[in-house]
Amino acid sequence: MGWTVLGASRPADLREENLAVSYSEHVPALCAYVNRLVLGDQHKAEDIVQETLLRCWRKFGTTDAGLLRPWLFKTARNLVIDGYRRSQSRPQEVQGLHRVTPQAAEIDEIERTLTSVVLSDALQALSPTHQEVLGSIYFQGKTIEGTAQSLGIPTGTVKSRVFYALRSLKLALQERGYPAPSVPGVTHQR
Repeated sequence: MGWTVLGASRPADLREENLAVSYSEHVPALCAYVNRLVLGDQHKAEDIVQETLLRCWRKFGTTDAGLLRPWLFKTARNLVIDGYRRSQSRPQEVQGLHRVTPQAAEIDEIERTLTSVVLSDALQALSPTHQEVLGSIYFQGKTIEGTAQSLGIPTGTVKSRVFYALRSLKLALQERGYPAPSVPGVTHQR
């Protein structure tokens, strides 16, 4: 991929000139990173890098120059994930002889891994009591009564903690930019 970044058209526009210099430093690594994420699809990688740079030009301030590279990589990663999710929400497109590819299993594994990383991070944001009650019920498979007995608390307290833990988990997932699943009986109010 041959990317050339032109300097600012007006010397007075220091912001664009600084971004152009920064782009030149980060674009080759960003292209390689995105190319790996899209499993070598050169056209898709170029589109994602272009959209990332466009978003950077529109939104990123020059006061945070040290954060530009992580911002670019996170934005590109989010665009890849959004594109993947968008493609999964409609019937799979058939293109010539590429009807079924072994890459589909790899993408599913990547999605599961990304989901588990985000979920693990969100769970760490919960209080220890909420982690404990969710771990007992959802990960160990105990009932409300079994959890109450093992934790030595009333069943009503377990129900209350589960309710508030799920609500906190939903908020933690939303804060991380992940669409939180709807949980029956749990609504988030701001």
